[in-house]
Amino acid sequence: MVGMLAAMPPPAPPFAQPDDARFRSRGDACPGALRLHRADDGSLARVRVPGGVLGADQADGLRELAVELGDGELYLTSRGNVQLRGLGAECGGELASRMYEIGLLPSERHERVRNVVASPLSGLDGRGARDVRPWLTALDALVCASEEAAGLSGRFLFALDDGRGDVDALGADVTLRARADGDAELRIGALDPVARIPADEAPRAALLAATVFLSMAAGSGAWRVADLPGGAGPLRDEVLRRWGAAGLPVALGTVPVPDCTPPALGVVAGSGDTDALSVGLPLGRADAVRWRTLTDLARDHGAGELRLTPWRGVVVPGVRRERASGALDALEAVGLVTGDRSPWTGVGACIGRPGCAKSLADVRGDAASALSVAPTVGALPVHWSGCERRCGHPRGAWVDVVAGPDGGYRVSVVRDGGRADPVHVADDPVALADAVAAARDPRT
Repeated sequence: MVGMLAAMPPPAPPFAQPDDARFRSRGDACPGALRLHRADDGSLARVRVPGGVLGADQADGLRELAVELGDGELYLTSRGNVQLRGLGAECGGELASRMYEIGLLPSERHERVRNVVASPLSGLDGRGARDVRPWLTALDALVCASEEAAGLSGRFLFALDDGRGDVDALGADVTLRARADGDAELRIGALDPVARIPADEAPRAALLAATVFLSMAAGSGAWRVADLPGGAGPLRDEVLRRWGAAGLPVALGTVPVPDCTPPALGVVAGSGDTDALSVGLPLGRADAVRWRTLTDLARDHGAGELRLTPWRGVVVPGVRRERASGALDALEAVGLVTGDRSPWTGVGACIGRPGCAKSLADVRGDAASALSVAPTVGALPVHWSGCERRCGHPRGAWVDVVAGPDGGYRVSVVRDGGRADPVHVADDPVALADAVAAARDPRT
C-alpha cells in the first residue's frame, strides 16, 4: 500500500492564498511554500524537503525561482529545508505552481507538515545500521495520505537515524533509529527508554505516534511533544498500548540521546568506487553561482541529487573517486566550506537586519567582519542572534552571541542545559572576534 501511495501522482492542487481560513485554524504562524511570511526584506517561503533529499532538477528549479522571484539566494534551515527570501507580495501563485511542477508540493494540505530530518550520509559511507531512504519514502507517503496528519503544526518534527546517532540528537518529536540487529527504535520526544519495534513497521509507528499526539494535544495549544501538559510519557504509553493491541511486537530498552555529530566536511569515502562530498554553506546561504556549482556536480558527476543537512550543509553523493578531490577544490573555489580549517566552520546566524524587524543588529555582517579581522577555528559551534529568540541556534554545547539594545553583544557558552555568565562586548570586530575565540576554546 505504501508503494502504491508513493507511486501515484497527486492531482494538481487548487493553490490557497495566505489569508485562507485554513491557515488560521490552529494559530500556527510557521511559514510554508503556500503561505508566505512577510519579512522586512520581502516575503519568505519555506520549502519542506523531507530528509533533505533534492533531485538536481528540483534544486535547479529552486535556484531559478530564487533568481526570478526573490533575492537570488537560497537559505538552508536547521531542518534541512530551503527558504526563499525577498519575494514579491504577488508571486505566491506562480511560486506554488512552479514548485508543484518540479515535484516539491505533492500535497497542498500537508506541505507544512512534511518535516523530516534523516542521517545525511545514510547508505553512503558504510556506517550506520541500515539505509533509511526506504523509511523516508514510506513515511512521507503515509503522512501525505493521512487526513489526521494534516493537522500537525509546521513545527512538528520526525527524525530518521540510520543508527549512528546524528539526527537522534536533534530533539525531534518522533525519532526512528535503526539497530544493528535489524530492528528499529522509536523515541518519543527526548524520552529514554525507547520502544524496540520491527524495522519494516517503523514508518507506520512514527505516523501512529504523530496522530496519537494530535488527539492528546487537542485543546491544549501544544504544537510539539514537549508542549504536552502531561509530558511525553503518557503519549509514549498510549502509542505502545495501541501498538500492542494491534498484535505487533514491542519492547522497551535504554538508549540515551547521543551527542550531536554533524557529517565531517570534505571527501567521505564510500564503499564502492564512488565517494560523497560534504560541504558547508557560509551562514547557511548560497548564491546562484554556488548553488549551480553544486547542482551541476550532482548531475554531471554524481548520483543526480543533493542531500541538505540539518547543519546547513550539503552532501553530494555518487562522485567517482578519481574525480572527488578535484570536485572538492572546485566547490572551495566558489566559497563553499570544504574542511574544518575554514573560519566559517561551525558559524551560524539568524537572518538579522535588514531581513527581520525584531533583530537589533546586522548579525551576518558583524559575524563576517569579526572573521575577516581575526579568523578563528574553535571546538564549539557559534551562533549569532539578533534578538533573544535565537532563531536557528544549534543543540548541545555552543557559543551564544546575542545582540543587545545598547549596540553591543553578549557572548556566553551554553553547555549541559546551562548558560555561563555572559561577557558584554562592544560592537567592534576585533573585540567580538577575541571574545568569540575565547568562548569557542574547549579549555574555557
